[in-house]
Amino acid sequence: MTWETFLWNTLSVILTLAIFSFLYKDNPFYKFAEQLFVGVATGYFTIILIYTSLIPTLINPLFYEGKWWYAIPGILGILMWFRFSKKLSWISRYPIAFYIGIATGVAIPLEMQNRVNRQLADTLMSPDFAAGTMTGISDIIIIIGVLTGLFYFFFSVAHRGAFGFVAKMGIYILMIGFGASFGYTVMGRISLIIQRVQFIRDWMDMGKSGGGGMVTVMWVLILIVLLLIIMEIIRHMRKTVEAA
Repeated sequence: MTWETFLWNTLSVILTLAIFSFLYKDNPFYKFAEQLFVGVATGYFTIILIYTSLIPTLINPLFYEGKWWYAIPGILGILMWFRFSKKLSWISRYPIAFYIGIATGVAIPLEMQNRVNRQLADTLMSPDFAAGTMTGISDIIIIIGVLTGLFYFFFSVAHRGAFGFVAKMGIYILMIGFGASFGYTVMGRISLIIQRVQFIRDWMDMGKSGGGGMVTVMWVLILIVLLLIIMEIIRHMRKTVEAA
């Protein structure tokens, strides 16, 4: 392991701790790390879009392949920049209208095909017990879930009696679906936290395996970060006492 690798990983650890400091409250360390991330990500994806989208789909066809009609979307793209002008911002409405209209026309058939039509087709299929008992039971649950969920959103009839019972089942199905989605999202975030904690642990092991010099640098940096956090906490406490 080289000093260069160790220092880059050390910078990553410091920025990670700066982001985690938001758990205490909004502070300058968190703001610095946040703004650094946004700036680096913006610059990175801008270059990626230039080389993967702008050049191959506009510049090359227009200037090197003689496809002059590619100038039309290029002009529409340029007109969007008038959005930053107070007097001429109305010009940007035309390319935005083209974009929204085309995107809507493309997206609606795809969404209908991939979500509505396929969902209806799978719901209308007979339970496939030939593939296994659990598969057939799962198909029945899907059919019941779709139908009861649709019944809940049918507001033209009062949710009473048998209809109200089915609609109430639809509520339970919806809550199960929302709960599963929320749990999946939370587990994804927890996995990110675990990964960062493991990264900090690996960084500490890296410093120990790199010799006394790296260990010294590692602990000095940790103490500096902790000292800055403590100073920020003390400053906040003083402001709170003075305001009281």
